[in-house]
Formats: sequence, structure tokens, C-alpha cells
Amino acid sequence: MGRTLGKESNHSFEDYFKRATSPMLTLFLLNEKPMYVYKLSQELEKRSNKIYKMNFLYPVLYRLQEQGYVVEYSQEITESHRTRNYYAITDEGKQYLKKMIEQYKGLLSAVDVIMNNETDKEALENENV
Repeated sequence: MGRTLGKESNHSFEDYFKRATSPMLTLFLLNEKPMYVYKLSQELEKRSNKIYKMNFLYPVLYRLQEQGYVVEYSQEITESHRTRNYYAITDEGKQYLKKMIEQYKGLLSAVDVIMNNETDKEALENENV
């Protein structure tokens, strides 16, 4: 886990970032094909070179399901008699995903502009000296 943000905080920047982006990334992966939770988790880890690990995707999926963005697609019984619930994105989920990606890119761009401003860079460097 990452370092905490402050003495009072029990969460790191990484925790907050993952919490904010996990619905978008879940919908993004489900937009490619229906998946079960463990496969979603594996895909996030694989595509991020093991940086993006989400152990609690069920609450994300349940919330997306309540909002109408995801449906339980099918069930499969594995050889070990476990039930795998596959989830798929809905048409509403696809529209929501498109909107989230636009907002994410806009926010990311704004943060980049702020952090790349030479005046701000010099001020930060002077504060750290």
C-alpha cells in the first residue's frame, strides 16, 4: 500500500485514486467482453504491470449494477463446483463510460497544465529548498 497522505488519514493517494477510477476501469474492461470478478482483477493487474491491484471489485460491480450500468450476464459452474458470475456492460453503461472517460481526460489535462506551469514549478522547488 502507498504512504498515507497525512497523520489523520488512513488512506493513501493511491487508495483514493483507485477508488475514484475503479468504476471507469471496470466498465472499460466489460466494454470489451463480459467477465467475472477474478478475471477483471487479473486484467487490471496485467495491463498495469501489477501496479493497479483491486481486491474489492464486488462493491464496485454491485454499485454499477444498482445504477443500471452493469448486468449479471451469466453463471458458470467451474470444475471445482464454484459459481462464476459474469458481468456485462449495458447500453447505459457504455454511455456513462464515454462520459467518464471524457471527464477523466479533461481532469488529467487540467492537472498536467497546472503541474507543468513553469511559475508553479519554480515556486515548488523554492519551497523544498
